[in-house]
Amino acid sequence: MSSQKWAEPFEKKLRTYLPLLSADTELTPDLNLANHGLDSLATVGLLLDLEETFAVTIPDHLLSVDTFATPAGLWAVIDSLRDRETVK
Repeated sequence: MSSQKWAEPFEKKLRTYLPLLSADTELTPDLNLANHGLDSLATVGLLLDLEETFAVTIPDHLLSVDTFATPAGLWAVIDSLRDRETVK
C-alpha cells in the first residue's frame, strides 16, 4: 500500500486506468499518470468513476492536465470536494 493518505477505493479505481503500471509497483504521489497509460479516453472514464465513487462533481475549471497529472494532484481535488460536500 502507498504511504500516501488517500482512500483505498481511490487507489483501486486509479490502478484500473493505468495499464502500464504493474500490480507490484507502488502508486506514489508523484507518479506520472500519462506515462503509465492514462490517456484522454481513460481520463474521462476515471473522472466518471471517481465522481460516482466519492459522490462528488469535479467542476469544469478543475478539469485540466495538471489535475490528472499525478495521484497526489487528483486526490487533492477529490478530497477537497469530499470535504465541501460533507459541509453542505
